[in-house]
Amino acid sequence: MMKTYPYYKEKLQGLSFPYACVDMELLRQNCQQNLDRAKDKKVRIASKSIRCTEVMRELLAYDPQFEGVMTYHGEETLFLLQAGFDNLLLGYPVVDPGLLERMAKAVANGAYICFMADLEVHLDLLNEAGKKHQIQLPVCLDIDMSSDYGPLHFGVWRSRIGNIQCLEAVLKHLSGLDYLRLDGIMGYEAQVAGLGDKLKGQALKNSVVQWLKQKSVKKARRLRQEAVDLIASMGFDLRFVNGGGTGSAETTTLESAVTEITIGSGFYTPHLFDYYQAFSLSPALFYGIQVVRQPKDGMYTCHGGGFTASGGVAPIKAPVVYLPQGGKLLSTEGAGEVQTPIVFDKTTNLQIGDPVFLRHAKAGELCEHFNHLYLLDGDQLRTVPTYRGEGQAFG
Repeated sequence: MMKTYPYYKEKLQGLSFPYACVDMELLRQNCQQNLDRAKDKKVRIASKSIRCTEVMRELLAYDPQFEGVMTYHGEETLFLLQAGFDNLLLGYPVVDPGLLERMAKAVANGAYICFMADLEVHLDLLNEAGKKHQIQLPVCLDIDMSSDYGPLHFGVWRSRIGNIQCLEAVLKHLSGLDYLRLDGIMGYEAQVAGLGDKLKGQALKNSVVQWLKQKSVKKARRLRQEAVDLIASMGFDLRFVNGGGTGSAETTTLESAVTEITIGSGFYTPHLFDYYQAFSLSPALFYGIQVVRQPKDGMYTCHGGGFTASGGVAPIKAPVVYLPQGGKLLSTEGAGEVQTPIVFDKTTNLQIGDPVFLRHAKAGELCEHFNHLYLLDGDQLRTVPTYRGEGQAFG
């Protein structure tokens, strides 16, 4: 669902530029659609893709099927505990002994934090932190779901546990550590979940990506089931099996071994998630910049707006003009730190002071540029702080 430029211009008039807005009606539509996609699996919220405690509370309150948060930094995890969140799965290893000790203390005081690991050194550091507080720390092992086709590595470079033999070696090491407890495994098929396969004007590339995704899905299903079977045979009792992401819910939910799916970007829906053949979500998060110049007919220069996404450098990581429709960034300037020229066709007539709305390529990263989000809910508009607005930065 897409709303119109006049609608947002009227609802958001009077705000100081630039600003970021979440359309709560569209956010709830995305919530429901993601629940439908997840079928009977629990959905864990990826905090990296939200970065606003109030929005995460709204998501968790939407339906009991939304359960738990996947965090991305140890300090962030402690911050969320103080904010009242629980059931926290840390998506990345922490190797800072001082930070691990503070987190272990939180677990000793009753918090549930599950720590991520894929190397024996990760486990040894965690075991030392648990030993200091005489408690068992819950651990999740990260299973690598990428695929290699000759020189092509289809996926992301994350975990060292890429096969059952590697997993068995790590499990044997874990079994000898008295202050750790294996609670879960995670397998993030990033090449399926985070890679679009319906890019405009790229039919050949889309076909190749779709074929590679089909092969990756089969491998992930097989490897995840083999991992669960091995873990059970070695006497471990798993609390959860985490898989998937926004872009792979349709396939991950078919796996009987999986108990929960992590979803993050599928709530705000940045523009990178417009290019999937399996689903279509609504653009709930966008930002507004202001027209301050008109260098020539059909071109409007806005102040600021240059919020480019992380990852491999490519044009698709730039923001896109959302509303009014039909706006294009210049290849020579793009979205700039202090000015962004935008070209429209002759049917678009903007005035000095008007807004132009853009969408970021990724989800939560936009919140690193704003202290607050405006939550638009029908005729209601309220302001909530982002992580940055609460004085927090974990990147």
